[in-house]
Amino acid sequence: MKILLSRLMLSAAVILAAAVNAHGRDAGISTETEECLGCHRELHPGLVASWEKSRHSRTTPAAALQKEASGRRMSAAEVAEPLRQVVVGCYECHSLRPDRHADSFEHNGYKINVIVSPDDCATCHSTEAAQYGKNIMAHAYGNLVDNSLYRDFFTAVNTTYQRQDNKLVKGDIDDRTEYESCLYCHGTKVEVKGLATRESDYGELEFPVLEGWPNQGVGRINPDGSKGACTACHGRHEFSIEMARKPYTCSECHKGPDVPAYKVYEVSKHGNIFSSSGKNFNFDNVPWVVGQDFTAPTCAACHASLLVSPDQKVVAERTHQFNDRLAWRLFGVPYAHPHPVHADLKEVRNSIGLPLAVEMDGTAVAAHVIAKEEQEARNTRMKTICLSCHATGWVDEHFQRLDNTIARTNANTHEATKIIMDIWERGHARGLPQKDNIFDEEAERMWTSIWLFNANTTRFASAMAGGGDYGVFADGRYQTTEQLYRLHGYLKLYDRLDGKASGQEAQK
Repeated sequence: MKILLSRLMLSAAVILAAAVNAHGRDAGISTETEECLGCHRELHPGLVASWEKSRHSRTTPAAALQKEASGRRMSAAEVAEPLRQVVVGCYECHSLRPDRHADSFEHNGYKINVIVSPDDCATCHSTEAAQYGKNIMAHAYGNLVDNSLYRDFFTAVNTTYQRQDNKLVKGDIDDRTEYESCLYCHGTKVEVKGLATRESDYGELEFPVLEGWPNQGVGRINPDGSKGACTACHGRHEFSIEMARKPYTCSECHKGPDVPAYKVYEVSKHGNIFSSSGKNFNFDNVPWVVGQDFTAPTCAACHASLLVSPDQKVVAERTHQFNDRLAWRLFGVPYAHPHPVHADLKEVRNSIGLPLAVEMDGTAVAAHVIAKEEQEARNTRMKTICLSCHATGWVDEHFQRLDNTIARTNANTHEATKIIMDIWERGHARGLPQKDNIFDEEAERMWTSIWLFNANTTRFASAMAGGGDYGVFADGRYQTTEQLYRLHGYLKLYDRLDGKASGQEAQK
């Protein structure tokens, strides 16, 4: 015990000396955080180093509140004592509202929560947390696993298959596969399954056993009941605004052919400028000054950040409701459509009872999507950003091309849907009429590829000015027509086979 106490006292002294050295004064580290650092500097040096580089480690809420409103990074009007006068350290984040946290546990004399949730971050970032709660990302877990069609899809993708009686038969799906596939980005449901005793450098300690952990998905269900993970964009424990503003962060989930936003950005003129000149951009300034801090937008510039002109005129307000500047949901299933009215989609149904905001012909279900006026308001917000660098004619034509692309890709999807409906009706595959999984047969995969990959890529290339080649030959228009030919060929082939079979039966 004497050795342990000596190590703790020495570590605390080192922490205090480092704080004074780095910031020129006592940085206001709380006694509780000093104790945390005393152990975790040895156990998790990388984690502590990240925190030491963060703004949290050198700024108290009281000091942050003294900044001008436009340059302020916290949105709460007030923070209660004692949090107000100390830097935001380990204890200040991991001890909040333990009565609400099922993952709270006794740890060296303190109640500590394993997971810091958006509701905890709301202590200082209340507006951002409230906006994020209205964001479709925050509901990504439930919108996936509670939607019967989506559930069928990722079951067909993630399951194992066995060949039995010359057929492929689906096996079971397991939680760990789900956690590292679709739920990696959509988020898991993190639940406490008890306590486990572990041997540590400081003796035996008890820790909560968490199911669905680790995860930093955008729609994670946290043990305090909140939804989302701020660390999906602002990585632990540095929580850098610079990280959230760079496109690499978004690429973690927006890279595949279903949502190819990052790949399209890379080959766009914006992405080209970022790749060439991004090293000279100022990604840390608040507010973010168009033309001064950056000369080409990243994902955050278009979808989230507070932007101002060089004369400090507001171009776009900060938002964490990321569809706030988006009129269309481009990667709809199976059609692009106006954004949903509510982020929680559990009540969404079309006229035949499917959990979709569109009919099978692509018509949007008016009760579930934003009205034309709201679409125009969101387009106006986005156009204002575009107009910071481009002329009106350029911007208007860009948006007209996007509308045209949406109409044409939806039209091809409708043709493909009519073909797959014929295939189901004629019994060449089992789908909606048979109340069966619509994603687990060859023809259904052709149909799915048309809207999930090819149409989506075409739309993203159009929306983000992502280069003609990407929207044509890189999973775009060429592949759409190719799959349409294949799907139609499938229908004709099985119609002929059925005709031959019927003729043979008649001869008998």
